[in-house]
Amino acid sequence: MENSNSKKDTEISGKKIFFLYPSAVIQNEIAFDLTQQEYEVYFTREHINLRSVLKQFPDSVVFINLDDGLSGKDWDNWIRSIQADPTMASVALGVITAVKNDDSSQKYSAMGLKGGYTVINKMDISKTIIGLMEILKANDAHGRRKFLRATTTGHEELTSINIPHNGQYYKGVINDISVAGLSCVFVPDPDLEKNSLCKDIQIKLHSTILKGEGIVFGSRMEGMMKVYVFIFTQRIDPEVRTKIRSFIQSIMQAKMDNLLK
Repeated sequence: MENSNSKKDTEISGKKIFFLYPSAVIQNEIAFDLTQQEYEVYFTREHINLRSVLKQFPDSVVFINLDDGLSGKDWDNWIRSIQADPTMASVALGVITAVKNDDSSQKYSAMGLKGGYTVINKMDISKTIIGLMEILKANDAHGRRKFLRATTTGHEELTSINIPHNGQYYKGVINDISVAGLSCVFVPDPDLEKNSLCKDIQIKLHSTILKGEGIVFGSRMEGMMKVYVFIFTQRIDPEVRTKIRSFIQSIMQAKMDNLLK
């Protein structure tokens, strides 16, 4: 049975979306676009290990690429095994294929898949994306959250922030980030006041340097360190937001990969 607290958390934070054995088109175009719509997307080719992860996150949505990984009969058995396990009763399974087949469509429709049966529209991928978004909306995959936020714990060396203040630059480490803003720690402390506007902020994510501006939303003490919270202004370039979302997905994917091992 599903834990009521887990269900409440999912209603707030949204659901994890797995693409199992994704093709290049699924991963690079379809799933990328869903990531840019603030869905929490993961990729895996570990159908066996995914079972244990789904028991930890039973509200997940799983889209299976029928064209890879297992044979049709083996996929049927895998799907039925998930459906038959009471600990995964709330997992929403769906299938994706690049090959239209009426018999296959009828078979999977009869299995009552909450994630539907999707045939990739090779001539217009946007139609496939819209269809998948409708499925995700029906399964309340977004929850009540607006933005995905990634903590950089264990990946601190991949991120940094530099700001100009009072004639000098201060370098900091990012604690977490979303397209709405970030929290960070500076050494030394620049002693920023609340509501201060910081222009020409430089953010390093992996090897990518992004520029923007933000307002100091506030600060808090964590031990001996002062943690600043910045809210990005609307003057942030849309391409910067795209790269932030891609970075967030990569950090979350790396953490999920550890669970899938």
